[in-house]
Amino acid sequence: MLLASAMFAIMGACIKTAADYGASLPQIVLFRGMPSVLLLYAWATYTQRRIPPKSWKLHIRRNLSGITAMWLGFYALSHLPLSTAISLNYTSPLFIAVGLILWGGAGRDPLRVLAVAVGFLGVVGVLRPSIEHEHFYAAMFGLAGGAMGAVAMMQVRELGRVGEAEWRTVLIFSGFVCLSSLGGLAFEGWHELKGPGWLALVGLGVSGMVGQLAMTRAFGLGSALLTAALQYSTIIFAALLGIVFWGDHPDAVAWTGMAFIIASGLLSTWRTFAAGRAKT
Repeated sequence: MLLASAMFAIMGACIKTAADYGASLPQIVLFRGMPSVLLLYAWATYTQRRIPPKSWKLHIRRNLSGITAMWLGFYALSHLPLSTAISLNYTSPLFIAVGLILWGGAGRDPLRVLAVAVGFLGVVGVLRPSIEHEHFYAAMFGLAGGAMGAVAMMQVRELGRVGEAEWRTVLIFSGFVCLSSLGGLAFEGWHELKGPGWLALVGLGVSGMVGQLAMTRAFGLGSALLTAALQYSTIIFAALLGIVFWGDHPDAVAWTGMAFIIASGLLSTWRTFAAGRAKT
């Protein structure tokens, strides 16, 4: 999971670099999905595995929310400080907790209420010193991406409950990602890039694929609770990369906001696992 977190932070840095060198958002999305499609399709074909899913309906619902979250999150990464964009992307557990409080009967759970309160204080802390007026919409897109990511997470859980293989979920999702990017390219056209832009696009594709595979492996073999907690190290990796390569030095309020978002996610994740064990 630590490897996956480092790879996702590097992917975010590559997205920001590619955008700095003139890559369009559809190009960035295309290179995020293409390596996974090529590798997983070749592997599935070689091992003679069944590619059609058990439920296209569940996959389409998951892909609509997941792809929307990806486009919104990538836009935020292209326009915001790296640590800020990554922090907003990791608010998904916070929105899951909000949904459980409002519609899941968890309104009387003080720990979930505390997690939501701490999480939104963290969001305010991250945004207040980091966002200039011209970046307001990018910040809102990043926060919306976190909310849509929460919807996608719940739908991935539904796919797991019907016995869908993780590799097939990733393959189909990546295929839809590529299709969405082709729609964007048809509207916007292909931007000519120089060497560093191409390197950044290749880097984001490779790091994203390795991160996805490492995360799937971690959740499959390790402690689910520990793995879910370790994913928040992505925020720390992203902050360090932002300092080294862009000179983005978060102040004390921003660091506190990141800590609050991490604490909120950890508390919400732990409460979810504790509630699941109580039911069994």
